[in-house]
Amino acid sequence: MERSRWARLADWLWFLFFAAASSIWCLTAANEVGVTFDEPVYMNGGLHYWRTGSHSELFKLGTMPLPMDIATLPLYVWERTHDITFDFHHGNPYEPLFWARATSLLFWWVLLYYGRRIGRSLAGPWGGRLAVALLAVEPTLLAHAALATTDLPITACMVAFVYHFRAGRDRPWLPRVGWPAPWFAIALLTKASAIAFAPLCMLAIELERLARNGPIKPRAESPAGSSLTLRLQSAWSNLQPLRRDGIQMAAIGIVLVFLYGGSDWRPQPSFVSWSHTLPDGPLATATVWTAEHVCIFGNAGEPIVRQVLHNFRGHGAYLLGRADPVRIWYYFPVALSMKLTVPLLALPILLALIRPRSLANWACLTAGVLLVYSVQCRVQIGVRLVLPLVGIGIAGLAAALVNAWCTLPVGPRKLLLGVAIPAGLLWSAIAAINVWPHGLCFVNEVWGGTDSGYRIVSDGNYDWGQGVRDLARWQRDHADLPLEVLYFGTDSAINELPARQMSFFDVISLKTPEDVERAMRGRYIAVSMTVVYGPMTGIRPIWEYLQTQQPVARTQTFLIYDFR
Repeated sequence: MERSRWARLADWLWFLFFAAASSIWCLTAANEVGVTFDEPVYMNGGLHYWRTGSHSELFKLGTMPLPMDIATLPLYVWERTHDITFDFHHGNPYEPLFWARATSLLFWWVLLYYGRRIGRSLAGPWGGRLAVALLAVEPTLLAHAALATTDLPITACMVAFVYHFRAGRDRPWLPRVGWPAPWFAIALLTKASAIAFAPLCMLAIELERLARNGPIKPRAESPAGSSLTLRLQSAWSNLQPLRRDGIQMAAIGIVLVFLYGGSDWRPQPSFVSWSHTLPDGPLATATVWTAEHVCIFGNAGEPIVRQVLHNFRGHGAYLLGRADPVRIWYYFPVALSMKLTVPLLALPILLALIRPRSLANWACLTAGVLLVYSVQCRVQIGVRLVLPLVGIGIAGLAAALVNAWCTLPVGPRKLLLGVAIPAGLLWSAIAAINVWPHGLCFVNEVWGGTDSGYRIVSDGNYDWGQGVRDLARWQRDHADLPLEVLYFGTDSAINELPARQMSFFDVISLKTPEDVERAMRGRYIAVSMTVVYGPMTGIRPIWEYLQTQQPVARTQTFLIYDFR
């Protein structure tokens, strides 16, 4: 009992150390990094809810409300107690944004806690400890934990959901359905992508559980047919408990989501406008009447539908010098190989060589299923969109490493793994320290490192509009230069710089390299890296021209050219 008490104390001290150290990284980075593209509209939408009780501003963006409600609560309290009004589209947004970003630590601690529980459930105490450590030193995760956005929250909540779902599979209704259902609702309230991620995770976990209980065999009563047909029939029969529980969880979760999201009890303007475009006839008359009188909008179904349609339409993508207006099919696997630390990529390969069976746990399998699913995702503006697979995968990898260490016989392979684990952890920790506070820009050494990473990734993977603060510092040191700016982002602090902004409307009108050369002549201009190396195919002439020019200086996310 005495040893057990000391072990629990050591376990929690380990957790608190990594949670505190990573939180310091996040808070200090949050105070340094400028405003990202999405944050101003998220903040205004969250404040709109607290002021009016309506989530309509967020729903219209396709954004689920929970992270923004939490992030803007301290700002709303400050408004009420100090008789001021925040507007993130005007003025200096940095001080209020810091306090909004600080609330992301709530989700960060949830991620570390449930990563620990997954690792512990699969490989004992050291599985949990290593999961916490690997999560806490991964620069891409840290970067998003320092922002007031939705990507870290969905990661934390999906990790919690899969833990509770797996832990309750062989137990009574409450742990089997009653606990996972609210976590599904919370995950969906953080980001609409949970509507796709959750069923995939459930299927992967259930298949792993069935396989662990023994191979799926054809039922004796199955009709004659091919072995494959019999196995598919048997698999369908074995998945009946998943279908039963999944329907219950989905029903409970969706009800909770709609109750939390609320409604303004108004017609949907886009539905009304569309109904009036229908050809005259009984169907059009009925549709117009329905659109004008069914007053249930907005509600939580709106952002879910918007995100589904967004994925069908696709989004401009940029990777390895290639820009595409819709998607690049291999985007996420390749981008993850750039944005994750080298140890996180190398350790699974090492295990596959020396102890492959250790990787056969439900968390690794779930991450693998999500990685395969990512190939068909058509919105490719950063690995932030698939961070849940990173969180779940790290917990599974930690357990795999510990199980491999415990089962390997004494010898060279065990020695190699014993050196690789602490060395990899140290490598990732140094990478996180070195890239601070620019974790968003992190690119690993295999792909050339962070300094040159802007040439191969863009948008949320590098320049997400967060560089205005850095540019302001650079300009203070070069106050004698007549700077102009072509900026990709929404940071209102750009208007406070003593610099003339070049309009994107002017840029779009440039159709040939000669047009661009004439437009640039005489300018000393700072250009966002996503403009020069990014997915904006509508301004192809300018980025094709600028890629041939040598910048005279740079900040973390701006290239500065002298065309005088």
